[in-house]
Amino acid sequence: MTKAKQAERHMSLVLTPQRADGEPYTTSEIIAEGTGINHRRVRDAIRKYQTELETFGRVGAYQTPLETNGGTQTVPGYLLNEQQATFLLTLLKNTPVVVAFKKELVRQFYAMRDELAQRRELRAIGKPIRRSLTDALRDSGEVERMKGHAYGTYTDLAYKLATGKIARQLRQERGASKDAKAVDILTAAELEAYQHKEAAIAVLLDAGMCYDTIKAVLAGRNSVE
Repeated sequence: MTKAKQAERHMSLVLTPQRADGEPYTTSEIIAEGTGINHRRVRDAIRKYQTELETFGRVGAYQTPLETNGGTQTVPGYLLNEQQATFLLTLLKNTPVVVAFKKELVRQFYAMRDELAQRRELRAIGKPIRRSLTDALRDSGEVERMKGHAYGTYTDLAYKLATGKIARQLRQERGASKDAKAVDILTAAELEAYQHKEAAIAVLLDAGMCYDTIKAVLAGRNSVE
C-alpha cells in the first residue's frame, strides 16, 4: 500500500461532531498521522499561526494521556474546524501523502456536513413524536405509577432498542457531559431508529400496555414494527 493510500485509510472516523454546536472537527494528531509530519511540528505550526487560525473560530485544545517509564504524562493537542484545518494544510508542502490527505479531509468534512444536516432534519421531524410520547405517558398513568421516572425509563428503552445502549452509556462512550441529551449525540441512522422506537412506544401505551409488555413486544416478540 502506498503512503498516499495509507493517509486516506487513516482518515476513517476522525471527524465526529461531539461539540455542543455539532461542528465537525479534526485533530492535530490526525493531521500529523495523515501527513506523516511529526505531531510536535504540527502543534508548533498551529501555535505559530494561531492568530490567523482563530479568524475562523477558537482553536480548541485537549490533553492525551501517555504512559511512559516515568509514569503517566500528557501530550497536548488541538481541535480544528474545517476552515482551520484547510488553512493549516495550505502551509504544508504538497507531497503525494499530503495531497492525498487533503483530498480525503475534504471528502470527510463534506460527508459530516451531510450527516449533520440529516440529524437536524430528523430532529425537526421528531419534535412532535417526543411530545406524543410525553402525552402518552401522562395519559396512560405511567407517570404516576413510576413516580416521576417514566420518561427516563421509556426513553432509555428506546435508546437501548435503537443503539444497544441506554442514555448514560451513550454519553460515556461518546465523551459527552452528564447533562448532555443523548438524542443530540446520535448519528442520523441511530436517530431515525430511535424515533421509530419512541413512536412505537407511544402507540403501545395508548393501547393500554405496561412497560414489561412493551419491552417484550419491541424486543422482537410479536413486534408491531
